[in-house]
Amino acid sequence: MLNLYGPVLIFFALAAVFPLATLGLAKLVRPKFTPTPDKVMPYECGITPESDARGRYTVRFYIIAILFVIFDVETIFLFPWAVLFRTPELFYLVEMLVFLGILIVGYIWLWRRGALDWV
Repeated sequence: MLNLYGPVLIFFALAAVFPLATLGLAKLVRPKFTPTPDKVMPYECGITPESDARGRYTVRFYIIAILFVIFDVETIFLFPWAVLFRTPELFYLVEMLVFLGILIVGYIWLWRRGALDWV
């Protein structure tokens, strides 16, 4: 039984030891970091920062990011449809028009609610 699982156990042992040995070796070789106020200060193009670097984003940025993801996924779904459309059938056309219609209705709803006024 050990003959069957021996190579697997050796592989797992190497997989566990190699990263730990690499990290240990890197810690021994690297130069010592001594933090000073200038080194730990956030970098802003060589200019001394005027405020905290951790600013808050408005919700509108997240809405735009979600819209980007939605329309990116839409593009992924359009590609197989374009490949299948080589054999023209009415079902495929209606299916894609319903899919695009749902997305366009959502986009118009966001637009009318004023979520995209700042863009």
